[in-house]
Amino acid sequence: MSKEKIAYHILRVGLGITFVWIGIMIFQEPTLWGAFLQPWAASLLPIPLKAAMLATAALDITVGFFLLINRFVWLAASVGAFHIMLVLATTGITAITIRDIGLLSAALALAINYWPDWLTLRNHPFKLK
Repeated sequence: MSKEKIAYHILRVGLGITFVWIGIMIFQEPTLWGAFLQPWAASLLPIPLKAAMLATAALDITVGFFLLINRFVWLAASVGAFHIMLVLATTGITAITIRDIGLLSAALALAINYWPDWLTLRNHPFKLK
């Protein structure tokens, strides 16, 4: 097995475990995790904060699950990266911001590396010449 393949599996599994773990933690105390949201962001929610956090926990666990089973990695990593961007935008600068930047970088690396060719314009069968 190549070094790149080993590195991919370490990154994928580590990120998958992180997403599953944080999802479980949010399920255990959704109100506590909701407190990280800036007041302006919480006021924009169309549903109660606790329900939004439970949905976030389900999303995190789903992303982590697909990373762990090595299926739809590009999609799970893309959704995870977008989710982390939203977290960074709505929680503000805190002591844990740097951790989120690291997780965002890992998710983007997986998403970009495994993005399917059929989704890129350069390989699109109807591209303009």
